[in-house]
Amino acid sequence: MTEPTSSAENQNPPEEGGSVPPPVELPDAALQRVTEELAALKDKYLRSAAEFENFRKRTAKERVEVWAKAQGELIERLVDGLDDLNRFAEVDQATTDTKTLHDGVELVRRKFWKVLDAVGLVRIDQTGVPFDPKVHEAVTMGVATAAEQDHTVGAVLQAGYRMGETLIRPARVMVLSWKGEQS
Repeated sequence: MTEPTSSAENQNPPEEGGSVPPPVELPDAALQRVTEELAALKDKYLRSAAEFENFRKRTAKERVEVWAKAQGELIERLVDGLDDLNRFAEVDQATTDTKTLHDGVELVRRKFWKVLDAVGLVRIDQTGVPFDPKVHEAVTMGVATAAEQDHTVGAVLQAGYRMGETLIRPARVMVLSWKGEQS
């Protein structure tokens, strides 16, 4: 049995492919639908923007907290050495010999380096290596005694420090220069 057809179907007969074209929306209905879609998209955009702003603020706060915690942990490791230095500052010079002071300072120095080495601090203080402007700061020049010493570090005037790939301070050095035949 065939179903009765509506008058709208009779007005739009199927095209050659056998498909029925979509019904035509009235302008007011189309405008209402587009306005609702726009409002939904605008609401979605505003929510996403607010979520992103909250994420940005939260990660910035977390970064500050992590940095402060790392600094606190490093300071906590270093305060023992500071306490030892304070004890040396209060030593009675009249009753303490220089060897005892020297040994105590050496002990504190080793304690500091143990902590700093554990966090990845590297001292830059080699002589005889090629001058590298990425880790050295040339503060003076010296005369090389052989051509192989040209543009090498002749002396370290102040050690530099690197932590991982980050240069904390360049080593201040004297750079040797070969002038050719020397008389």
